[in-house]
Amino acid sequence: MFTDHMVTMRWSEDAGWHEGRLHARQPLTMDPAAAVLHYAQEIFEGLKAYRTDDGGVALFRPEANARRFQESARRLAMPPLPEEYFVESVRALVAQEREWIPEIEGGALYLRPFMIASEVFLGVKPAGEYLYMVLASATGAYWKGGARAISLWVSHEHSRAAAGGTGAAKCGGNYASSLVAQAEAIRRGCDQVVFLDAAERRWIEELGGMNIFFLFADGSMVTPPLTGTILPGITRDSILRMARDEGVDAREEQYSIDQWQEDAASGRLVEAFACGTAAVVTPIGRVAGPDYGFTIGDGGTGPRTARILERLSDLQRGRAPDPHGWLQRVD
Repeated sequence: MFTDHMVTMRWSEDAGWHEGRLHARQPLTMDPAAAVLHYAQEIFEGLKAYRTDDGGVALFRPEANARRFQESARRLAMPPLPEEYFVESVRALVAQEREWIPEIEGGALYLRPFMIASEVFLGVKPAGEYLYMVLASATGAYWKGGARAISLWVSHEHSRAAAGGTGAAKCGGNYASSLVAQAEAIRRGCDQVVFLDAAERRWIEELGGMNIFFLFADGSMVTPPLTGTILPGITRDSILRMARDEGVDAREEQYSIDQWQEDAASGRLVEAFACGTAAVVTPIGRVAGPDYGFTIGDGGTGPRTARILERLSDLQRGRAPDPHGWLQRVD
């Protein structure tokens, strides 16, 4: 359910960033030759505003989203939006729409900043005009009934990104290319797809829209490294830093599909979860491929995954200490 207002701002080669406005939400009027419709120069972000227990409203690490938005823009040959413009545009919209935040467990205001090439032309080159916008949507918990263990289909046929590509950028093309594999996962009776690397089809990378973690019986945890082919998730980084603050051996290293099967069978791997802004932390219970299938632990939500979700949620909603200053209050 989208809120009543939005933010828009324009960029051109002559004027730079200009016409920043908070105004009523309205449809776009676009020329059919707008560059985004033909050459896919488009990037976006996703973050949330939360109600805190003291009655306030807070954003979680918006400056990190701003920096990632800049990196995505550079990769797509688009003008980087200054960090202060990104944060202020999001804060302004949240301040306007704070009453839209549902007062339910898991309720939040989901924010979608995005930028498109708006110049009217046909030709393969970076556009000379862009439109930046921010939308807001009232949202509840990602999974009805709370976090549940999901099943994954391992795609051996399709890859999400290759070295030198746009895997680390948050652009629509990455998600569009994942949809055929996601559709296959649904046909196979699974909830989500997980991708292997494009070169060897061996190393676990990420889901269609979430990063992944593996938890071991010795107390350590592993997530695939940022090699340019997976998205540097804000939730991923937050979990790593929180775990290391507690003295957990939290490593960023390659983990193969063969290792995953072997460790699940031996009991070395006890839990696994996916993470991202929308779903926060999602347990993984079952994994399937073309000629194999296995269960992680008892197939349900493990205690360590549940604790990570609780700790992160408490921090986002102001219920726990914030040693890194990640919460940004919105008055």
